[in-house]
Amino acid sequence: MSVAANYIGDWFDVEDVFPVPKQAHADIPEPARTFLQQAYDTLHAPDAAAVMSGSAVDAMLKKFDLANGSLYSRIDQALEQNILTKSMADWAHEVRLGSNRPRHADADNPHVKPDEARQSVEFAEALGQFLFVLTARIQRGIDAARAAEAG
Repeated sequence: MSVAANYIGDWFDVEDVFPVPKQAHADIPEPARTFLQQAYDTLHAPDAAAVMSGSAVDAMLKKFDLANGSLYSRIDQALEQNILTKSMADWAHEVRLGSNRPRHADADNPHVKPDEARQSVEFAEALGQFLFVLTARIQRGIDAARAAEAG
């Protein structure tokens, strides 16, 4: 990470940060947005990023009233209810399994590799985009078109 800053007396005035830190989109509801943000912020610690990605996926599914049972069963319920496609459910199960390894201190393979953590974060981000951001963007477009027609 690099910054552009001006030294002013005893402090620096930061003008820019490179690369721009990722921010979880405001259209993703809480607590999923905070879990996703923590996943972004902990990519340097793959185990933590994987756990936060799994928590983000779990929180997103709970927004669809899928709160009973295990995350495994909630992913399957989301597939049955057409909230997730088959490939999305398969990937969600991979994220779930990856987040379980450090959370349960798996005896044989407790740690998540950096690439696995990145993939988990990418899935949680894509899921949030699909389930919430795109849906909200479409609704804003519909609302704007209706307002233009009425106005």
